[in-house]
Amino acid sequence: MTLLRFAILLILSSVAASGYAAEDSDSLKFSEMPWFKQLVKSNFDVNAPGINYPRFARFCLKVYNWGDKTFNTYDSTYVVGTGKNWKAMLRSYNWNDGFALYFNRKNYLYINSDIYSDLGAHLSFMAVSIGYTVDANAYFGGGSTGSRHNFNFNFVCALFSAGISSSKATGGTTINHFGDYSPESGRLKYKFDDISQESLSGTIYYFFNHRKYSQGAAYNFSRYQLKSAGSWLSGFSFSNQRIKMDFSRLPDELTSHLPSLEKNYHFRYTDYDILGGYGYNWVLKPRKWLINGTIMPSVGYKHSYEGTTEGRRDMFSTNIRGNFSIVYNHRSLFAAMIGNYEGHFYFARGFTFYNSIASLSLVAGVRF
Repeated sequence: MTLLRFAILLILSSVAASGYAAEDSDSLKFSEMPWFKQLVKSNFDVNAPGINYPRFARFCLKVYNWGDKTFNTYDSTYVVGTGKNWKAMLRSYNWNDGFALYFNRKNYLYINSDIYSDLGAHLSFMAVSIGYTVDANAYFGGGSTGSRHNFNFNFVCALFSAGISSSKATGGTTINHFGDYSPESGRLKYKFDDISQESLSGTIYYFFNHRKYSQGAAYNFSRYQLKSAGSWLSGFSFSNQRIKMDFSRLPDELTSHLPSLEKNYHFRYTDYDILGGYGYNWVLKPRKWLINGTIMPSVGYKHSYEGTTEGRRDMFSTNIRGNFSIVYNHRSLFAAMIGNYEGHFYFARGFTFYNSIASLSLVAGVRF
């Protein structure tokens, strides 16, 4: 509910703007200040005593407090807040894509993208963050022939987690396995740029042990997990994938080693799944070291559209998601390493296609 809390602050500030008087607040007692200055003096603690909210602002605050109690309450012997509303942090986000075509155990094709890196600085107030990110490959080199764009948004409270992500990629990939082809060097690394991918996916899931388990402690740094605890989770996910691969320009010395391969593949489908899984927070030292692991397989309905390699079809969907986090806290400072993995299966007549995205983030920041 911290996102709602921030929204209330914006509403309260806009209500006050029309009544602002150009008076020197330093010469006023706290009780005589305009309420929004009282809020600033209280370090944006919306429940600080003595703030003289107007009627509408007071109503918004009551709604927030009800929501916070309903959706964001923990057992304080297991989970507590950090006592800070602001966070400033630096983040290094690194990811790559993987694509595989399996015809049988020995005849398969595997393609891996270059590793792409972003560097960013972020300032957060509760659940709302503003930041700036640069393409580290462009500034520090990397020599990739492809392009990548990605977007991620996540919201976590005690009861549930929700997220949406998108990515777009063109080229910048390498064929690492091609049928029974075995180069003299011992390992295949054939540059391949005739591939494009667009992905949009989202999840929402509920924590059954939400009073003792905090996902926010491991990924948002908004809580401290005091005792080790885990939780089963369940929810829904969707995913829309568009992938094109053109092998028509590959040399004969390669294609002869995988005769089942067609010249072109086009996948466009949407998955609607029920997901389930388990997350666990392992506390090595309270308020210091925390390790999290979360696994979320999903099953459901897949619909492929006209223009795909096998045409329009309705079929069974199965996908996999997983996360891990290692967090270190030292007073107001924190650092973390976070990994994410998302994989999608497409079971066709005569082959199986699998695409995935894996990422690793390094984070360092301070709460205040």
